[in-house]
Amino acid sequence: MSDKKQRVIFYIDGFNFYFGLKSRNWKKYYWLDLVRFCEQFIRPHQELVRVNYFSAIQKSRGKQDRQDLFLSANKLNPKFHLFLGKFLEKIIEHNGQKIKTFEEKETDVHIAVQMIRDIVLDQCDISILISADSDLIPPIDFINEIKPKHKIFVYFPPSRFSYDLKQKATNYITLHNHELKFKSSLFPDEITLPNGYVLKKPEKWQ
Repeated sequence: MSDKKQRVIFYIDGFNFYFGLKSRNWKKYYWLDLVRFCEQFIRPHQELVRVNYFSAIQKSRGKQDRQDLFLSANKLNPKFHLFLGKFLEKIIEHNGQKIKTFEEKETDVHIAVQMIRDIVLDQCDISILISADSDLIPPIDFINEIKPKHKIFVYFPPSRFSYDLKQKATNYITLHNHELKFKSSLFPDEITLPNGYVLKKPEKWQ
């Protein structure tokens, strides 16, 4: 019997995850050590290869500063890999008024490409997607076609669910049932970088 462990890669849809936490009023878990969080789902016969996080830089200065602290803290772990899309300006009408807003672009494509790339290059045995975005069904269909035995698990962010995505997954869980894992994966309120700079948990996330 082989002692080789199953290689696991996580793919986190950053804004889907963030808005799931927000809708549950779990902002205290924004300051999350993502690698540590993912490691808690790894079984003894498995090993965590990477945590791929997909997002875009916020336009609001305050949100951007808080996001930068969060990303800087996570980038200290070599298993954390960041993929950035972008926000595009969008004008919408509400009650007869035109309102400027921003729409996130490229995240779905980045996730799809990275998932397929890791399968083609034999980087993992199990893919775990943290998202409830049904737009990610096509890459899952393709992976199931080219490598039917590959396992794809979907972890739905808090207060998020997709029946169609559930049907495509090998298995699934809902993360709002795992609050203890969130609690035990928080960064300390202050993190000292190698250069001596101190990252502090944003006050709004207390």
